[in-house]
Amino acid sequence: MSTEDQEAQEDELLALASIYSEDEFKRADASPGGEIQVCLELMSHFRISVKNNSAADSCTENYENTVSFLPPIVLNFELPPDYPSTKPPNFTLSCKWLSPRQLTLLCQRLDDLWEDNKGCVILFPWIQFLKEETLENLNIKSPYEIEVSSNGSQGWMQSHEKTHADEVLLDRRAIQDVQSVSALVKYIRDFNEAQQKKAFDSKPFLCNICFTEKLGSECTHFKACEHVYCNTCLKDYFEIQIKDGQVHALNCPEPKCTSVATPSQVKNLVEEELFSRYDRLLLQSSLDLMADVVYCPRPSCETPVMQEPESSMGMCTVCQYAFCIVCKMTFHGVSPCKFTAEKLVTLREEYLAADEEGKKFMEKRYGKRVIQKAVEEMESMEWLEQNSKCCPRCGTHIQKIDGCNKMTCTGCKLYFCWLCMSTLSRGNPYIHFNDSSSPCFNQLFQGMNVDGEFFDVGEV
Repeated sequence: MSTEDQEAQEDELLALASIYSEDEFKRADASPGGEIQVCLELMSHFRISVKNNSAADSCTENYENTVSFLPPIVLNFELPPDYPSTKPPNFTLSCKWLSPRQLTLLCQRLDDLWEDNKGCVILFPWIQFLKEETLENLNIKSPYEIEVSSNGSQGWMQSHEKTHADEVLLDRRAIQDVQSVSALVKYIRDFNEAQQKKAFDSKPFLCNICFTEKLGSECTHFKACEHVYCNTCLKDYFEIQIKDGQVHALNCPEPKCTSVATPSQVKNLVEEELFSRYDRLLLQSSLDLMADVVYCPRPSCETPVMQEPESSMGMCTVCQYAFCIVCKMTFHGVSPCKFTAEKLVTLREEYLAADEEGKKFMEKRYGKRVIQKAVEEMESMEWLEQNSKCCPRCGTHIQKIDGCNKMTCTGCKLYFCWLCMSTLSRGNPYIHFNDSSSPCFNQLFQGMNVDGEFFDVGEV
């Protein structure tokens, strides 16, 4: 190796190391050479599709998506002793989404660039060509369809290249290092997401809560709506909502925005104990929406229990308690459920307030017969409350159809006043209406209907 070639090679490698980051350029340790990763600048909303025509990978679905970044073209090179005076660098060109034929065309263009600049260092012009002219040189535009097929020694090929495929001699330096459609799709998706995050982290954003500009690495991005807020503000917002049990209210803070934070976004911002509470409440709220999931009624347990089809029995897998999934009492077989008045009121109000979907959900969980009973019994109770009064001793419901205001309970035979509900004397019940100090003085026949007329004042 001549001194001039050695100095030219060393200067070129040092220049590349100063121009490109460590992710883009890696210098080889053992020999004069290295690896360069060239990422192409795509137009906005660049759409790609990957079609699977490979019988060996027939279970893989076709893939369609809009991407901002595609995996890089990788240029591996080694500098011979007489470079750049006589010979070009030895190289291979590889890419996961370009076919061997496309890579062959790029290898030919790199050879042409060397012929045009023989005797000069060539790596930087090669990199610039790959970065700026690959898409135009290969006529790649959006939407770009990658139809992958296994075609013997010709490897992976684009659909529009098949017509003259037999006439093309593929370059040994052109390498496509993806072995299946599923691997290609996964790599494209992962690379695009990683590069998008890298670009987001390095860009400044204005938080509309604290009105402070921060780098994306200090912010959270709601992908559905594209709104961005700083992590400090979102952390406080999430913590308040989770402590209040509002796990379904972790929306984007933008007014009227319905984008919801993902569990991973919440986990990155709040403490572990608070995230556990969020995770638990989120699971519970999801289970509450499932008609075939109930909870063990024991306060010390409350384990979710799957309801068996066509069965009203639930068996807790933790405490082994067998219970009725309708009334939540110990399982009673075919005997009817016994509901408290409060439970019937709650069921009826919840059922009447629900929409059609909610009514179907309750009918599936409790059964139509139980819901019907709750509605009918509560209607009866409402009628009794409006049209009857309870005996002051035994609580029996009594309806006054006609007659005076001295009443006799049909249950315990107690005498009482219909107007003030006070107990009357057993020996002389009418003294209550004749005593001038009584609140019901002269009102024995108050409200009594006689021949279509009501008495306002009555006398014995």
